[in-house]
This record gives sequence, structure tokens and C-alpha cells, in this order.
Amino acid sequence: MKASKNVDLDMPRDLSNGLILRRATESDMDALSNFNAQIHSEEGPDKPDERISAWTRDLIKKPHPTFNVGDFTIVEDTGIGEIVSSLNIISQTWVYEGIPFGVGRPELVGTHPEYRNRGLVRAQFEVIHQRSLERGEKVQAITGIPYYYRQFGYEMCISLGGGRYGYNSHLPKLGEDEEESCRVRPAGVDDLDFIDQLYRQSNEQRYLLYCQRDDVLWHHELNGKSANNINRSELRLIVVNDGERVGYLTHSPYIWGTHMVATAYEIKPGISWAAVTPSVIRYLSKTGENYANKDTVEAECSGFGFRMGIEHPVYEVLQDTLPRVHKPYAWFVRLPDIADFIQHITTALEKRLESSPYTGHTGELRLTFYRSGLKISFEGGQLTAAEPWQPTPFGHSGDAAFPELSFLQLLFGYRSLDELDYAFADCWTNNEQTAGILNVLFPKKVSNIWPIS
Repeated sequence: MKASKNVDLDMPRDLSNGLILRRATESDMDALSNFNAQIHSEEGPDKPDERISAWTRDLIKKPHPTFNVGDFTIVEDTGIGEIVSSLNIISQTWVYEGIPFGVGRPELVGTHPEYRNRGLVRAQFEVIHQRSLERGEKVQAITGIPYYYRQFGYEMCISLGGGRYGYNSHLPKLGEDEEESCRVRPAGVDDLDFIDQLYRQSNEQRYLLYCQRDDVLWHHELNGKSANNINRSELRLIVVNDGERVGYLTHSPYIWGTHMVATAYEIKPGISWAAVTPSVIRYLSKTGENYANKDTVEAECSGFGFRMGIEHPVYEVLQDTLPRVHKPYAWFVRLPDIADFIQHITTALEKRLESSPYTGHTGELRLTFYRSGLKISFEGGQLTAAEPWQPTPFGHSGDAAFPELSFLQLLFGYRSLDELDYAFADCWTNNEQTAGILNVLFPKKVSNIWPIS
């Protein structure tokens, strides 16, 4: 996909009525952190969220491996000299079945209530989409309120969050003469290689998509964020009593709701999840109590949990201890060039075909999205082309149909072909071979994204 007109060249841009769209500078830090703290506060602008403020300040002031202050866009009302809308984009790398690709993550999208419905966010999305394209990022992905980002070409098609929780009554107790089989301690710089190895190993084995981290990013996770940053994670090592490292976990530095929740938890091969997890749960419970006692507002820790998506080994070994299921939300994803992405993941598609009943397949798939389409060609099991295809505007044009952006749900393993066929009356395949090949090429598979923030 060729780059379109570089809208960044037009910045600062006059949006009329005294509104100017521009990049942020370090001199905007105080005003922008205050703006975000008010706009994104769950308790309203009169009670600014200092954790959001700290995140904004860290992005502007602290060294960040993939972000600089110009990655914030700002709409300023020059008549009053105030920020009235802003957002940013955080570059990162995700992995699809072992194949890395660039992702731009828009975040902190907000507009003052008196300036909404004027196209200010749309104008800023034009800028960051162009910026992401110029960086070679094939995808943009954002967490956010329901529906909103569909307006800008996004589809909800990767699971976000989800987990299992237990209450204090489910807390596994130590026997009178029993000692903890392992303990939890803060991670240090010397532990990052161990954490990285487990992180990559577990993600590659378990998930279709995950976020790639290198040494610089792990150091940033460990020491690069302020104590009050809403996205800071506490990195912890799990060790047995002789000091051997057997796993790691992460959790926030405060209580979310009423539960102390681990956001990542892995142990190395050959170690029993069932043996280690009771000690981890007791650590979470005790940590939650300590956080509640230190909180400046009234807080309570009534339980513990693991927020690691919809599938994880810990859910399997302690189902009765974690009875509450927290359903996942979803990432909004924008994929501006589907054909290019299909070509990028050629190796994964060919491997899936090779290990299926359709090994050595020759033929083409014409997928209609009704207003546009995609043609995928194979020769002897090798992908030879993935290119845009224009369906005819009548009848059953093509070999399979996916309305609007629903094909992204199949591509990113979020829904199976049968599930899409059930949900959309205008989703269909022309015969059983087409359905079979699509099921092989694009199987349903869970993902778990821990993004760069």
C-alpha cells in the first residue's frame, strides 16, 4: 500500500474557529497531563486521576523506547490558550504465529465536552494513521469504549483482558506444620533474561498473537515508569527456598476494584502449576491487604485473581479456587491493507496448509467484503499472490463473503468461520472445500496482548 498524502506536513493545521492541530512539545507537559487526568477520570473532571497524569508525564519526560513527545497530537483553542482535544500513538511490535509486525497503538484519546462532535478526533486520527504507515506499521490497535473506534475503520477482533477470580473464603490455607514451597520477591535487572525467556516461550506455545519485548523494553518495564503511573507493573520473581528461580508474575501497584490481581504469571517447564500457585495466591492476598491498609481512600481487598485472558494453565488446575469468570472485552484493530498483511504472514499460512488435508493445494480464494474484496492464490501449497479483488455488486460474487470488517475476526483468530456464519446472515461460503480451506488457513486461536504503554 503506497503512502497517501503526508498530512504531517500540514501541521500545525488550522481547523478554523481558532482551533489549531499540532504536535505536542515538552512545554505542554503540565497542561496535557492535567487535561488527560480530568478527561479520563472515571470519577469526572472534578476528581482528576493522578495515575493518568503520571502516565502522560512519563511519556513526555522519561526516556521511552518507542515514544517521543511529538507522538502526542494536540488541538488547542488559541482564543483561550487551552488544550481541548488530544491523543497519541505508541509504536510496538506484535507477533503472529512467530512472525513480527509493527503496530501503532493510539491512546489517551479525549476531547473536552464542549468541543465534541466537531471532527477533532478524526483529524488527529488522520495524522497518527499516516505516521504509523510511514513507520511501516501494518496495524493500529486500541483499547476503548464500545463502538466508538469503528467510526475510524477499526474492528473489535482480538480478546482483551478476561480472567478468573476467587474470594477470601477460597484462599488456600497452609497446614500447621506446612511451609511455603516457594516465595515471591521483587525482580532485578539480573532477572530480566530469565523473565524474557519464559515470556517468549509461553507466548509462542500458547497464543496466536502477543507483544514482543526486547532487553530495552524489559528495562523500561522494570524501572522506566513512575510509581503512580497507571500502567506500571510490579515485576516479581517466584523462587524456591534454595533461591532457584521457577517463574515470574506481574501485578499493579494498587488494588483494581476489590481484588488483588496478577496480570502475568508463568513458571518454567517441569514445575507443577498446582504446587506453586497456592503460594502465589497467598502472596497476592497478603499484598492486597497491605495495599488496602496503605490506601489514602477507603479500600478493601476481598479476593485475588488472574487476569491473563480467557485461557491459561492456572485456570485449569484451580477451578474451584477461582470460581468467578470475568469475560474478556476486545481490542479495536485497524488493518488498512489486508492483502499486504496476508503476504506478510505467508509462512504461517503455508505451514497450516501443509499440515492439513489440503497439503499441496492449488487454486484461488476470492473473498468478497461486498464493497471490496481479496484474492488469495496458491500453487502446490505455496502462496503465490494476495491482492485486492473487486467483487461484482450483485449475486453471490466470489467464493466466500464477509460483511464489512468481519473478516478481521477470522484473520486474528477471534471467531471461527462457523461462528461468523451464525452471526452474519450475509457471511457464506460457496462449497465445503472453500469452508475447509478457510478453516485450515484461519483457525480460531486465543491471543493475549500485554501492550507497550
